[in-house]
Amino acid sequence: MIPVLETVRLRLRPHVAADFPALAALWANPEVTRHIGRPSTAEESWARMLRYAGLWRLCGFGYWAVEDRETGTYLGDVGFADFRRATAPQLPDMPEIGWVLAPAAHGRGVATEAATAALAWLGRPCFCIIAPANTGSLRVAAKLGFAEQGLAAYRDDQVMVLMRKG
Repeated sequence: MIPVLETVRLRLRPHVAADFPALAALWANPEVTRHIGRPSTAEESWARMLRYAGLWRLCGFGYWAVEDRETGTYLGDVGFADFRRATAPQLPDMPEIGWVLAPAAHGRGVATEAATAALAWLGRPCFCIIAPANTGSLRVAAKLGFAEQGLAAYRDDQVMVLMRKG
């Protein structure tokens, strides 16, 4: 059972198939993916939705769809994963939080609000990785209480590893 979380402005809920067009558009947007990697194809976005559902079953945590409570508009994704990333040095053995939002939601505190609700639900230490050039997400992580642990090599890039005690 995937919990539904609500904040003043947001609802974090399980993804449903009807989210696919908006999710695919989000992940195909170069502005959204510039610090994450390349834009995703529709096929890759569908695989992402399936991965989100599988995380809940296998790990007991996963990603939520973030929607505007007032309008029901899909704004993006926030949640936790165990991606078993091949990094050097190795990442901590704990949940990894992540967030990705549509450009219309940027700069409005949506990421902080959604991640705050997710972290309250998790209630234990976790970490995140962020591209050093992604100053917006680094600001969000700082507001959430994450502390920089140093850089790690991931694929062909360096990422900042940040941890939060809980």
